[in-house]
Amino acid sequence: MIDQSFLSWPFFEEHHRRFAHALSEWADTALDEVIDHDDVDGSCRALVQRLGEDGWLKAVVPHDYGGMTPTFDVRLLCLAREILAYRDGLADFAFAMQGLGTGAVTLFGSDALKGLYLPRVARGEAIAAFALSEPEAGSDVAAMSTTATPDGTGHVRIDGIKTWISNGGIADHYVVFARSGEGPGAKGLSAYMVDAGTPGLTIQERIEVIAPHPLATLHFEGCRIPLSHRIGGPGEGFKVAMGTLDVFRSTVGAAALGFARRAMDEALTHSASRRLFGAPLADLQMTQATLADMATLVDTSALAVYRAAWTKDQGAPRVTREAALAKLHATESAQNVIDKAVQIFGGAGVRKGMKVEELYRDIRALRIYEGATEVQKIIIAREMLKLFAARQHAGSATHRATA
Repeated sequence: MIDQSFLSWPFFEEHHRRFAHALSEWADTALDEVIDHDDVDGSCRALVQRLGEDGWLKAVVPHDYGGMTPTFDVRLLCLAREILAYRDGLADFAFAMQGLGTGAVTLFGSDALKGLYLPRVARGEAIAAFALSEPEAGSDVAAMSTTATPDGTGHVRIDGIKTWISNGGIADHYVVFARSGEGPGAKGLSAYMVDAGTPGLTIQERIEVIAPHPLATLHFEGCRIPLSHRIGGPGEGFKVAMGTLDVFRSTVGAAALGFARRAMDEALTHSASRRLFGAPLADLQMTQATLADMATLVDTSALAVYRAAWTKDQGAPRVTREAALAKLHATESAQNVIDKAVQIFGGAGVRKGMKVEELYRDIRALRIYEGATEVQKIIIAREMLKLFAARQHAGSATHRATA
């Protein structure tokens, strides 16, 4: 059973603790009923439906549209991802994409768009997706080449390719980012809600990866949608994308934390029962040192993740540095913890069907998506340099005023 002693930390309120305990109890029984790793698409559809029916997807939309809280409660989102990831990567994926796939609408969409899409997501009746990446534009969003061209009739025509799109092929709607031309680079992007059945949108290919989940390349050719489906203002696509990631990047760290906690528990169980040289493996000082390293990485990751989430929930307009730091530290640490768990298991750790082998595949993508580790380092450094420059400017101003 997952260790939830961290819920006593001052980052959390009573409703967070109730939510975490209830979701944990639900996940212990419900997930096995709907997950079949030999049918990834079917499992994700079933997971979204069950998460919606049982009320857990209310955490990803505002109260006014069938949700649980007035606005995003990032700590709830992080708790949900950690708890679900601890049990199964697909469960975490299904929950997370419902939030990320409509987060832009929640934060920047019109009331009409919110009313049209959010209630169905909360009920688990529609599957959401977030279409940002392109073959030549991943972390560098400003390099995007997909276009959105007004046709003079109150519609825009979208042309281009999006790839590495989670839920691609099974989603009911996509948040699509395209170059609308209001300015150069990041200043000329806009975001749109595109229904999966819109003529001109096709699935170019399905992509298979080491930890299977629905993933596809989308092809847009003359895909015509009403301007009323634009999310935010013209040319605000970069703002919409970064504002959405500012909320959900911390939750990626939370998912990694769930994977790491599970790996540590698997390692503890195995090392306590496996005998080596006539004694439990856990009696070896080298094993104990490894377990101590794992525990340290897990706790520091939790502190970083929930610090970022708490800061956002306290009303901070942006948590760019905190979220980037949480994602970087938690995902890199989880990779390290899981690798140590595999090593403790020895040969059994790389055998298909073992939980630590599954975790080893699950964690790898988290160090890449929603901004690779190297990009997070750039973000953190730039934010630190901004803060340093602001302190220098404030110090100079104080010095001039007192001179």
